[in-house]
Amino acid sequence: MSEIKEIVEDENKIDTVIAEDIEFRGTLKFKTSLKIKGKFEGKIFSDGQLIIGRESNTSAEINAAIVSISGNVNGKVKASKRIEFFKKSRINADLIAPEIIMESGSVFNGTCIMDVEN
Repeated sequence: MSEIKEIVEDENKIDTVIAEDIEFRGTLKFKTSLKIKGKFEGKIFSDGQLIIGRESNTSAEINAAIVSISGNVNGKVKASKRIEFFKKSRINADLIAPEIIMESGSVFNGTCIMDVEN
């Protein structure tokens, strides 16, 4: 998990960053890595890693390989590899993933399905 935490903290290793002052509604599709620091509403599809920053408020249907959450997420989250919750994250969502990592201090309300074949 320390490798992932390093990526979350070093924005130079992330292909695209949606800044704090951006509000986006719609559908996002990307292949490698994306960090959301602003506000997002809609759908997200990726074969890569989605990082929800500490400042972010995201209401979405998310489908990605890896979803790393430090901010606020409402909706549905499906990951083919894993979902990670970091300290002070707030998640109100239904989850589907083969692996879920929850750091102490994160808050999760919703349903969770550990599915190895998603």
